[in-house]
Amino acid sequence: MMTTPADIHILIVEDDLASRSLLVSYFENAGYRVSESDNADHLGDRIEQDSVDLVLLDISLPGKDGLTVTRELRASSSVGIILVTSKGDEIDRIVGLELGADDYVTKPFNPRELLVRAKNLLWRMHDSDKQTRSQDSRANGGYSFEGWQLDPHKRQLTSPEGVQERLPEGEFKLLQALVNHPGQVLSRDQLMDAIHDREWTPNDRSVDVLIGRLRRKLGDNPSNPQLILTAHGAGYMFAGNTGT
Repeated sequence: MMTTPADIHILIVEDDLASRSLLVSYFENAGYRVSESDNADHLGDRIEQDSVDLVLLDISLPGKDGLTVTRELRASSSVGIILVTSKGDEIDRIVGLELGADDYVTKPFNPRELLVRAKNLLWRMHDSDKQTRSQDSRANGGYSFEGWQLDPHKRQLTSPEGVQERLPEGEFKLLQALVNHPGQVLSRDQLMDAIHDREWTPNDRSVDVLIGRLRRKLGDNPSNPQLILTAHGAGYMFAGNTGT
């Protein structure tokens, strides 16, 4: 169980030496175990072998870019991912969230802000694990709906065909919030509160991005969804039959 910064391993992937050195120094001074790289080659293997908890990933890397890496990581890992993007790359930030990133910061960034975002994400990941363990008796070890199974201990989603996938923290907390309130419209404010503890703006699309990702994973046709319905102007509602 992660209890102190020294228990947490952060990997900084940034090709700019000055930016990378600044971040390494800042996180090491905060007590974290820090590794660094100027490229994303074999990043998935490294994360698994070195037990990395959080990746700070620059989008504009030479060779394999950060968006491609995010997609590949999310296919096999639930490691925390914070993207570092240029100020004008709004589309890249949205795509990054769609591909599975947990958060983002823009250059030029304030190292202190990035440290706070990293702490908050790590806290949410850790707190989510504690909350799901404490909810075991209420959830009878997991959630069931329309042949799907959601394991709150592992954040693991199992399809009716038995295909398993561990959900990123944001997707899990959003799906859990929806399944916990079947037939009830949850506003974007309520859903944002469920998945974030950072400040957000009215045009923040995080919830919509995560809903889109969940629908794809659940095979829920976005043009005619059956499980996660859109209440236009109000929010979203889970329409599946729980306990089945």
